Amino acid sequence: MDTYTSLEISAATIYKLDAADSLPLSHTWSMIARDHAHVFGSSPQQGESASVIFRYATAEDTTPKWPEGFGFRYMEGEAGHVLHIIGSDELGIIYGMLHYSRTVLGVDPFWFWAELPPAKREAIELPIRDYDSSKPRVRYRGWFVNDEVCLIGWKEDYPPTEEVWQPVFEALLRCGGNMVIPGTDLPRNGIHHQLAVDMGLWITHHHAEPLGAEMFLRAFPGKQASYKEHPELFEQLWREAIQRQKDDKTLWVLSFRGQGDKPFWENDPAFDTPEKRGGMISYVVHKQFEMVSEGVEQPVCCIAMYGEIAELYKQGHIEVPEGVIKIWADNGYGKMVSRRHGNLNLRIPALPEAGDEGKNGVYYHVTFHDLQASNHLTQFPSSTDIIAGELQNAFAAGADEYMLVNSGNILPHLYTLNLVAGLWTDGEVKAKEQLRTFIRSMYTGEQERIAGLYARYAECTIAYGPNADDRAGDEFYHHPAREIMGHWLRGQTDTEERLVWAAGEQSFADQVRWFGERAEAAVVGWNALYKQCLEVMERLPEEERRRLHVQLLVQIELHSSGCRGLASICKAYRSFREENYPEAFIHASHAVWNYTEGQQALARAATGRWEHFYRADWLTNIMNTIKHAETVRGFLRIQGDSPDMFLWYKQYLMPETEKHIYLENTHRNPLSDDELALRLSEKLGLSR
Repeated sequence: MDTYTSLEISAATIYKLDAADSLPLSHTWSMIARDHAHVFGSSPQQGESASVIFRYATAEDTTPKWPEGFGFRYMEGEAGHVLHIIGSDELGIIYGMLHYSRTVLGVDPFWFWAELPPAKREAIELPIRDYDSSKPRVRYRGWFVNDEVCLIGWKEDYPPTEEVWQPVFEALLRCGGNMVIPGTDLPRNGIHHQLAVDMGLWITHHHAEPLGAEMFLRAFPGKQASYKEHPELFEQLWREAIQRQKDDKTLWVLSFRGQGDKPFWENDPAFDTPEKRGGMISYVVHKQFEMVSEGVEQPVCCIAMYGEIAELYKQGHIEVPEGVIKIWADNGYGKMVSRRHGNLNLRIPALPEAGDEGKNGVYYHVTFHDLQASNHLTQFPSSTDIIAGELQNAFAAGADEYMLVNSGNILPHLYTLNLVAGLWTDGEVKAKEQLRTFIRSMYTGEQERIAGLYARYAECTIAYGPNADDRAGDEFYHHPAREIMGHWLRGQTDTEERLVWAAGEQSFADQVRWFGERAEAAVVGWNALYKQCLEVMERLPEEERRRLHVQLLVQIELHSSGCRGLASICKAYRSFREENYPEAFIHASHAVWNYTEGQQALARAATGRWEHFYRADWLTNIMNTIKHAETVRGFLRIQGDSPDMFLWYKQYLMPETEKHIYLENTHRNPLSDDELALRLSEKLGLSR
């Protein structure tokens, strides 16, 4: 009779990996070995007398048979029970191994990114209880590691090495993801593509790089990027891409967009009607489909219904080959409608309509870069109820075959990446419950208060439009501010067209006032949230205090400093128009200091593991904004303090007894901009 009711896992546990010749399984075993060593203090043993075996399913096994399914089965061995972790295929074994890591060894999917090591243990008792995995709601699910400048600049080597990419792909696998676009337009000699393949992931493509092919103008500089003129050259690139990836697990993206991710007719203006444009896209997509089908057995193909392609398809001008997955995109702010292009924001629904045949999927952003109001260095700016609601609606509309999530630089977006992982696995999630679960996994105390900080975060973001998703991320404080400063210093007073998307068709002065009012109104909320976060951090252990700093406090600081910087620039412009140049100079200096606080916040967060993580802030580009603001205040000082940069000192700061008797040839060292602005602020009562 069986007297065993549990299986002990300890430092002495022996493992066996059947199918050790699989490179993806070898990669995953290295994760398990590291996890085991973290928990028990020594590297695991492998051998025939194993009590934990990872293997493929046989005909006799009753474990799930669907793709990537796995099960735990406890079987009698010579020395007691043996845990068989059985996968229906390679990824099934990988997910079974990582489920063991999570549920037995206690390793969080984001252990690396959250700096959350598993607890040390002497032994772990596993109850003898079989387990079967559930079938994920979404068949193909993963991340587009896009706008990944922080990952690119984090380490010295370019393109990024395995040191950068391995934690990205590991986190994706631990979240149940099975596909990836590994970076954006990186050199083809980089390790990113091959490492993703070697770790067992499917590879898919950016919609601007059909079939993963080289950009036409990069391959053929000086040629007209026209398929009509050079079909053989385009097809050469597609054929090379197919040959290069035909042995990998590839989701082939069929598409035809112009160079630099824009409509192709901007390079080829002969296509001047919807019919001509849709006809060309349809022809090219069918040609690509035929080429892939000739070179690959049973290929999985997709077409990105993005931007103009979605519009032409809904107008009936594009025909999609049978069996190709149609991928629908959100607007970059979480809503399944067409994205804003400059000042045009049609918000056309971007989901398959009732009766739309075939398979459909979703391309979704939890982070975005658009030079307007997007969140790049900070997390999703709206309520996560939008994410849950929009994706559940997409599934209900039949868009559940494929789900690609724009993951950006990973580190700022763990909360929302965790949320979407729950959605692609279970098909539904309650955002508030998910938040509490996420917080419990990260912190041992103050959990309700930390959850409250996350919830209030979305309440503090600037609502710049009438829609629920019209909420400002970190780029709102920088790109519009630089546009304001540039328009101003070029001496232009007419409407700034690049600001119409937010501030409308009104005079430049009124546009500046619009931005200033919204920034000033938001400062109070961000300052309050910042203080609340500091209060919570004081009650946390050091390790958890650092985690909350890196995961949330730095983002609050970016919003708070950005709001104040934008408000100060707008005040400076108002004073400039009133020809109150000293006051304008002070406000411009406040902008410099406020934006500098954001730069300093990044530096404080970028310590330890994250040293240099933000040095490639080339998209939000806080330093660029600081330089713009410094230029503005230099310009303002010239208006009233030139040529000797001493007039304001004499007028406002010099003692009255000295003004009429000092000798100019003894005053040769004017105050710096910072020192002058600081002293003028105190003198004129203009605090930050």
